[in-house]
Amino acid sequence: MQLVKVDNYEEMSKKACSIIMEHIQESRNPVLGLATGSTPEKLYSCLIEKYKQGKVSFENVMTFNLDEYVGLKKDDANSYHHYMKEKLFDHVDLRADQIHLPDGHSEDLEQDCRAYEKQIQRAGSIGLQVLGIGLNGHIGFNEPGTPFSSRTHVVELSPSTRRANARFFPGIEEVPTQAISMGIASIMESKKILLLVSGEQKAEALHRLLNGDVTEDFPASILQTHPDVTVIADELALEPSLSKS
Repeated sequence: MQLVKVDNYEEMSKKACSIIMEHIQESRNPVLGLATGSTPEKLYSCLIEKYKQGKVSFENVMTFNLDEYVGLKKDDANSYHHYMKEKLFDHVDLRADQIHLPDGHSEDLEQDCRAYEKQIQRAGSIGLQVLGIGLNGHIGFNEPGTPFSSRTHVVELSPSTRRANARFFPGIEEVPTQAISMGIASIMESKKILLLVSGEQKAEALHRLLNGDVTEDFPASILQTHPDVTVIADELALEPSLSKS
């Protein structure tokens, strides 16, 4: 696990942007795993800027998102389909057939999970997976206790995760109670993993990731066993961690 220390959120985002651009440029048919939430927003802005400058093209890129809420239509303002279109997809040269997200409004969620796994496998696995880390150590929406062997599945969102995401909704009562998430085994099959960590609220989770045991009670801990993980963390997230170790 390689740890890259940066000064702040903006520098973290620019560093991540450079790594992704390099991966796209070096791969014949790059497959990216993408994340949502506040952590990667500036990263996506940076990628859009580089695309407009002619420094990167997504013409041959295929994308797979980590997760989607259950019960939200694709055009719902709080769906991850909408988020990705607004934050990245609508601004670069990605065709609709290159973009993949779980269907949280499917009539058969279990079937959709199996189909999503098959789509990833047909793509030849994910070349570079972008991750954030939850306050309770979740990656994707894989909450504590999720088996490391899990594949794309329906998850019950923990109260802490719903509270953390309530800022994106009118109120916590509007936050869905379930989501579809790429499984931990699916994530771990990615050839490279890029974990972005910013802010003092993530310091405890980062400290446990860097120093704790590998346990299903803290899903992100499995990343310690992956052969190619880069963690980019800013000072607010990292320095309290270092002072505790």
